[in-house]
Formats: sequence, C-alpha cells, structure tokens
Amino acid sequence: MKKTFVQFVSVGIVTVGVLAFISCSPKHIKVSGVQTPPAAVAVSTPTVASSTMTEASLRGGEFEEVPQLVSVYFNYDSSKLNSATRAILKKNAHYLKNHPDMDVSVTGNCDQRGTVEYNLALGQRRAKSVRSYYMLLGISGHRIATISYGKEKLVCTEMTESCWSKNRHADTLVREKIAAKSAASLTPASSSTTAPVPAPSPAAGQ
Repeated sequence: MKKTFVQFVSVGIVTVGVLAFISCSPKHIKVSGVQTPPAAVAVSTPTVASSTMTEASLRGGEFEEVPQLVSVYFNYDSSKLNSATRAILKKNAHYLKNHPDMDVSVTGNCDQRGTVEYNLALGQRRAKSVRSYYMLLGISGHRIATISYGKEKLVCTEMTESCWSKNRHADTLVREKIAAKSAASLTPASSSTTAPVPAPSPAAGQ
C-alpha cells in the first residue's frame, strides 16, 4: 500500500513538471504551415527622414514671409504634427519645390508659460519637426535652417487658452539663395551700342 502511494506521488510530480515545461516554453507562430519563432517574423517600419543633414546658414540676409507659406500650430507642450498640420506643410513644400532658388528658415515659437530655457528647447523641437517633414516631402535639408524664439515673439499676450494657442506655432520664411544673388551681381551689364567711326577717305591729288 505504501509502495503504491509513493509511485502515485512520483507520477504526479513528473506530470506537473512536464505540464510546467510545456506552459513555459515559447509560443510559436504558424506561417504557411511552418512553425516560426516570433523573432523571425519581419515587421515593416516607416521610413523617417534623417534630421542630421547640415542645415542652411542663417547668415547672409534676412528671411521674409510670403503669403504662399502658411504657419502651422501645435498642441500644448507638443512638437508633434497632426493631419491638419501635414496638409498645410504639403502645400508649403509644393511652393518650395517650385522655387529652388530660395533658402528656407523654419522658426519655432511657444506660449508664455514655462521658463525661457524650456521654451527655447520646445521651439527648436517644433522647428525641427517641420524641417524633417519637409525633407520627407523631398525638400533638401541643406536648404532649410531652423531657429527657436521660444516665447520671445508673442502674437498674443492674454492669459487665456485661445491666446496661448496662437503663440504655439512654426513659421516658414524664405530668402533668395546667396549663390544665386552673387551670380546675378556678377552678370555684366549690356553695353550700349555706338555708331561705327567711318574710315578716313583716301587723300586726293597726290
């Protein structure tokens, strides 16, 4: 009787051990009839433009606003682009592609809450987000400079959400490329035409 009980307990322990091993073994994913480990399943990721490309220089002349380039706005404490923002930037990019002789400056701005240092960093992230999206749309990063004004250039100074939202923006400014301007200045002016000097007539009675 005691021997039978010991055998029963031994079988029970072995069974529990086998069940525990099965339950702890890694799950497998069946792909086309083949048992494939999860690590072998490929997952596609979207391509993101590199923001490490050298930016355009801010030196050499003032950047200006043009009506064709529309500002974009951000949520509080955010530098993410939403669908409405992307739609605006696509139209801006179309204009920039049609004007390859222009350098671009993207300025990041914030509302008046928070420290100067924090808002300067946030404004820079906003400008970088716009620049990166322009690059995804085919605009060379070498044409685009970024700068943050933080909360230095407020559009509205009231302490309300409707006012704060107006200050959370990024603007796209342009100027003529320095190289194109230099080439234009080196183009020689057209010379004025002068009447030809008549050749002297031969002397008579020699």
